[in-house]
Amino acid sequence: MFIRFFFELKNAGIPVSLREHLTLLEAMSRNVACYEVTKFYYLSRSALVKDERYLDRFDRVFSQCFQGLEGGSEDIETSLPEEWLAKLAELHLTEEEKAEIERMGGFEKLMETLKKRLEQQKGRHQGGSKWIGTAGTSPYGAYGYNPQGIRIGQDKSRHRRAVKVWDRREYRNLDDTIEIGTRNIKVALRRLRRFTRDGAASELDLPKTIKSTAQNGGYLDIQMVPERRNAVKVLLFLDAGGSMDDHVKVCEELFSAARSEFKNLEFFYFHNCLYEGVWRDNKRRHSESLSTLELLRSYPSDYKVIFVGDATMSPYEITYPGGSVEHWNEEPGGVWMQRLLSAYPSAVWLNPQGRRTWDYYDSIRIMREIMGNRMYSLTIEGLDEAMRAIS
Repeated sequence: MFIRFFFELKNAGIPVSLREHLTLLEAMSRNVACYEVTKFYYLSRSALVKDERYLDRFDRVFSQCFQGLEGGSEDIETSLPEEWLAKLAELHLTEEEKAEIERMGGFEKLMETLKKRLEQQKGRHQGGSKWIGTAGTSPYGAYGYNPQGIRIGQDKSRHRRAVKVWDRREYRNLDDTIEIGTRNIKVALRRLRRFTRDGAASELDLPKTIKSTAQNGGYLDIQMVPERRNAVKVLLFLDAGGSMDDHVKVCEELFSAARSEFKNLEFFYFHNCLYEGVWRDNKRRHSESLSTLELLRSYPSDYKVIFVGDATMSPYEITYPGGSVEHWNEEPGGVWMQRLLSAYPSAVWLNPQGRRTWDYYDSIRIMREIMGNRMYSLTIEGLDEAMRAIS
């Protein structure tokens, strides 16, 4: 089991050494983990991972190698897990039944009604159309259906129509070391180039060397020039979490290609729509965010801006104050988008969601209008069109 774990970590590209593996085995022989899965997880992570960039990959390998392993201190003869019971009650309606459910009447009405429900409700509810609970058609709760609801206590999105999400969610950073299976993405990005030579002279200028040597009577006269660099400066904004989890692979490929093609690249994460803050590390997004106003002051207008996101959200997130699913935003997301686009005229939006689905989402239509119709599909063809648009 531990040998397989070691090799799976190596195959995932985590630089774990044999000495670190032996350290883990020694710790296990001394009962440091005490036969508990949680303690073993933290012990192995401490012994084998020396760079936080590899924590996400470690978690995935750990899950694959020890999936289904139960902790020794837990009682096997307990009742069924609560999440199992909740999902047994998960409601699946036909399209006709879904169409019959009426909307609540707007964002303000939805939030006002939630406040009243919290004041009135005294216990747990399952099913039904009014109280906060599981299943049912109430706009508040989990594992049910409502066209405009507030998700509370559900492990992940199902219909992607929530106006608010009342849970703390953790996102993971995109991996910038993914090896691209095809060079097409890099080739498309190379359309966005503007070469200059500056800095120290570090490359041989062969034509000038030959000419100078000839003029010098045959004595070698080496001529050097600064390295040829792509002077294009790029701000890359990446949507993280939620429905974007379906598109992690293609986004990681794009991110890795952009890191190698653009030397002057600055990247930031956001969720669904741009608001008053962005962040560089999803693990620290609550403690180390950067003000969007500070970002606008820090980077000049000659930067090219690329948004990457599916724009699949509640329209309130773009059009209403307080519309964000995770926090109370004083100004609508659309206002912040307009500020950024005014500062950086050369901007495009890359959407990994299939183009054939765009017309089914009001939020995508609104975002396309804000972007001046400069939204392109995250395909080779779409990348090519986007790079031409801002080059």
